[in-house]
Amino acid sequence: MAESERDQNKKLQLPVIPIREMTLFPEMVTPVLVGRRPSKAALEEVGEDGPILLVAQKDSQGPPVPENMFEFGTTAVIQQIIRLPDGSLRILVEGQKRARVTGWVQTEPYLIAELEEIEEPELPEELPRELSALMRTVIQQVQQMSELGGQVHPDLVVAAMNIEEPGKLADLIASQLISKLEDRQEILERVDYAGRLERVSVALSEELEVLKLRSQVQHRLQEQMQKGQREMLLREQLAAIQRELGIMDERSEEIEELRRQIEAAGMPEEVKKKAEKELDRYRRLNPASAETGVIRTYLDWMTSLPWSKSTEDRLDLEEAQKLLDADHYGLEEVKDRILEHLAVRKLARKERSSILCFVGPPGTGKTSIGRAIADALGRRFARISLGGIRDEAEIRGHRRTYVGAMPGRIIQAINNAGTRNPVLMLDEIDKVGADFRGDPSSALLEALDPEQNHAFSDHYLEVPFDLSDVLFIATANVLETIPPALRDRMEVIRYSGYTEDEKTEIALRHLIPKQIEAHGLPEGSLKITEDAIRRILRRYTREAGVRNLERTIATLCRKVARRIVDSGDGGVSVTITGDDLEEYLGPPRFRYGVTEEKDEIGVATGLAWTQVGGDILFIEATTMPGKGSLTLTGQLGQVMKESAQAAMSYCRANARQLGIEPEDISRQDVHIHVPEGAVPKDGPSAGLAMTVALISALTGRPAKRQVAMTGEITLRGRVLPVGGIKEKVLAAHRAGVRTVILPEENRKDLVKIPENVRDELEFVFAERISDATKVALGRRRRKKPSRPEKEPAGTAL
Repeated sequence: MAESERDQNKKLQLPVIPIREMTLFPEMVTPVLVGRRPSKAALEEVGEDGPILLVAQKDSQGPPVPENMFEFGTTAVIQQIIRLPDGSLRILVEGQKRARVTGWVQTEPYLIAELEEIEEPELPEELPRELSALMRTVIQQVQQMSELGGQVHPDLVVAAMNIEEPGKLADLIASQLISKLEDRQEILERVDYAGRLERVSVALSEELEVLKLRSQVQHRLQEQMQKGQREMLLREQLAAIQRELGIMDERSEEIEELRRQIEAAGMPEEVKKKAEKELDRYRRLNPASAETGVIRTYLDWMTSLPWSKSTEDRLDLEEAQKLLDADHYGLEEVKDRILEHLAVRKLARKERSSILCFVGPPGTGKTSIGRAIADALGRRFARISLGGIRDEAEIRGHRRTYVGAMPGRIIQAINNAGTRNPVLMLDEIDKVGADFRGDPSSALLEALDPEQNHAFSDHYLEVPFDLSDVLFIATANVLETIPPALRDRMEVIRYSGYTEDEKTEIALRHLIPKQIEAHGLPEGSLKITEDAIRRILRRYTREAGVRNLERTIATLCRKVARRIVDSGDGGVSVTITGDDLEEYLGPPRFRYGVTEEKDEIGVATGLAWTQVGGDILFIEATTMPGKGSLTLTGQLGQVMKESAQAAMSYCRANARQLGIEPEDISRQDVHIHVPEGAVPKDGPSAGLAMTVALISALTGRPAKRQVAMTGEITLRGRVLPVGGIKEKVLAAHRAGVRTVILPEENRKDLVKIPENVRDELEFVFAERISDATKVALGRRRRKKPSRPEKEPAGTAL
């Protein structure tokens, strides 16, 4: 190695061994584990007794490169090299002198640094008072650390007291008691004795503060434990004495049992304090007091709630898909949403809980899919029926000051489920009412808001309960009656109703086996053909769901059950075909393909959305001599009345283009009627159908009954988009319609229509009323008289 001297410091070139999370001081002997290839290469070059330089890395996880090394290190002599079985080396080194790296000579295959060895300052014969005082201070701090339970070996205290040189004392204490690498490195870089001891004293002061705080915390914990153990011991001794003396009454046993239940309930700390406080009140009260029963009931609720019990989610997407498909046919959007929820839980483990709201007609499987979701997730299922609830206390619970008070339905459902993370179904959320007792829908806001429900407040419990892990699923028939604030907190998934093919599959896969089992029919005793199912759908039920279909199948099962009992032969086998239905169910209640009758003047087929799905709506219009007035009947709402007036104004303004003499309109009264007048009707969907019916009546052109339409109109003749397209198209398909006229802007909604329905229907998209009349109106049957006075008094439609 090249070697030179400059001033009093020696300038050398030595191999470097980078060390991590440690600092070597002069005259200290310590073992070092060497595993990195460059360091082992340096040791092979130097060998035992060879001089090396040990320098700490700034970032212990980073590479051993010059940029990651501190400027100061320590020269050392290798005393021993031990080769370990895993290939690494364990060396014993003795520190020699402080050294400052002035440059890097080599980085490969190992580091070689150019350095200056720094000599220790000379000590005077008599130490200055400042140094003596600093040495005593450091020794006292070491003694305090030992007394406070710090990791100070007794030999270290003795060694520190016997050292007379300030530099050695500072280095010894720094290497043994200072934990931070930055502090040790700063002490290594201090050459003057006073500065070195001051830095050691400051670092020891920080360590002492931590030890004092730890000691105080341990002392407090020990006192609390001793107090708790003392109370428990005294309580057990008291119970033992009472048992020995035969004075242990039932009340004392009851209180002890309640105390054990509180301990075992897993309550949060603040809830546990509340329960213990109520138990102490219960213990002090006279058993004959009326309040005793109130507190006892309260404690029963507190100890039975699942504060910490939860089920582990089943996150197998393939298994969940099988479970959902096994019980429910169709409903792809709902199933996809649940599988997405599982996928997020599998990746993130903690998903912000979503509140799903299933909106659709009755009988479409909204409630039953909730139970299937719980099975797929591996969670418990609980259900709350909100229909007709008008009292806010039904949700939040009654305060305990009232007689018969109890928690709200949400807490009751969680208690019945037995876990804190069930699937909780809120049925008929659109039918929640409000009166002088409060607004239950407002009380639901706290339960369904992910920002608030982690601390849901029930008036009966008077302590927060965490609902953030509950999966809420609400069901509704209509979305409009749900308050906007509540609707905003839910993710809406719409059920539009089933197609005929889907209903047939549901009947064959689920409903028929279910009803056969429910009616106790022997296996193989009843078979209902697919043709019979389709005829039931067309002639005996007309609905969006399958509820009436299931009732009809149940009727067939009852008929067959009676036949089996009457015959006394359990081996009877009955096959019901489409031709047999009248024998079992009587004459058909509906006529399939009603729109396939002859075309009529002034009658247009509209499409409407209802709470039970889509339906067809006939619009009738007729004219009679008069003064141009407009009469509307059929219990129409304000929106439909305005649509009729807009249709009349359009016909007046565009009479000549429509083939109508303006004078004829002014001399005729017009009557528009929507049948089933006992049923209130409203909405923007009938404007186009009203216009077509009116044009048909005024021009004498028959409206095609196999054409149905929906859309709103403007006075300029534009056709505006409407909602509920899927429900309306399905209704048209059920009624045997062949052509459906839709607004042009509703073309995008066609993707939601099942493919088999799209294939069986012809769609016409209208931008203007004239686009619809070209398709919906046939040729004029008769020549319209020029003078209305000579027309009959009315036209029968």
